[in-house]
Amino acid sequence: MAMYAQEHNGRMSAAEQLLAVEEIKKVFAGRLRCMDTKDWERYASFHTDDVVSDSWNSPGAARPAEDSESAVSTARGGPVVGGAALTAAIRATLDGDVPVTSVHHGHTPEITLTSETTAVGVWAMEDRLWFTRGSETEWLHGYGFYHEEYRKVAGRWLISYRRLERLSVDATPGFYTR
Repeated sequence: MAMYAQEHNGRMSAAEQLLAVEEIKKVFAGRLRCMDTKDWERYASFHTDDVVSDSWNSPGAARPAEDSESAVSTARGGPVVGGAALTAAIRATLDGDVPVTSVHHGHTPEITLTSETTAVGVWAMEDRLWFTRGSETEWLHGYGFYHEEYRKVAGRWLISYRRLERLSVDATPGFYTR
């Protein structure tokens, strides 16, 4: 981080840079917690109004049920744009007609401040998702990286872009047919 201060004439002190990185970590962690606890009222608050998410384009990504409102936009392979749309897509994926229990972990972040109000980050990730169909439990266990961009808006760091890169996925045969 010292490199940022040197390159940008020291506009941010080392302490300010460390604080910014810690605030970004809290935003990332809060988003995961709200997603896994299905706190849809707060989920969008971790993102900019114009957030772009490419998470459904990753191989092995869990998709919303076909009859959900967001299935049309995500099935085309395009990104989801906007906090409200992203919340609806995540909600349809995890809390639709076939509810999914999820646990998402982000590890070892590599966060780089690119200006006083922007940053990029890469997080190692692991997620587990389960749902029950009759007496059978279907599951997915994924591994990979989140690639994110952040922007400071009204004094608060928010996620402005996210892409999921899955390196490996283990899943039961019926997971994608819910």
